[in-house]
Amino acid sequence: MSTYTITELAREFDVTARAIRFYEDQGLLSPSREGAGGRNRVYTGRDRTRLKLTLRGKRLGLSLAEIKSLVDMYETPKDSVAQMHRFLTVLAQHRETLEQQREDIEMSLAEIQAHEDDCKRLLAEQGAEAT
Repeated sequence: MSTYTITELAREFDVTARAIRFYEDQGLLSPSREGAGGRNRVYTGRDRTRLKLTLRGKRLGLSLAEIKSLVDMYETPKDSVAQMHRFLTVLAQHRETLEQQREDIEMSLAEIQAHEDDCKRLLAEQGAEAT
């Protein structure tokens, strides 16, 4: 069974050791401890997969609570159909949020464009008056 150090995982996934420790504090990872006083964290393939899924969820914009819920579902293979339905629900909710944000951004950009156009028109009028 392959094991990994925090440094190896940090390097592989281009994250800081602090981020990995944070995910551990959030219950997303659960490494074993070795060495004097249990100072050295030892991550298994399971931890590596959970970190990979966590980072993928972050890229999708999911909250840590949503990520934990989804990752935990995959660890209990009781009913994969229910898990997939739950995942689709989370994705649909996230899509809705992103689409609303996109609409808000488009409205803001239209307002900015209108202000820019007004400023350019006023500058053009002042330039014509100055000559």
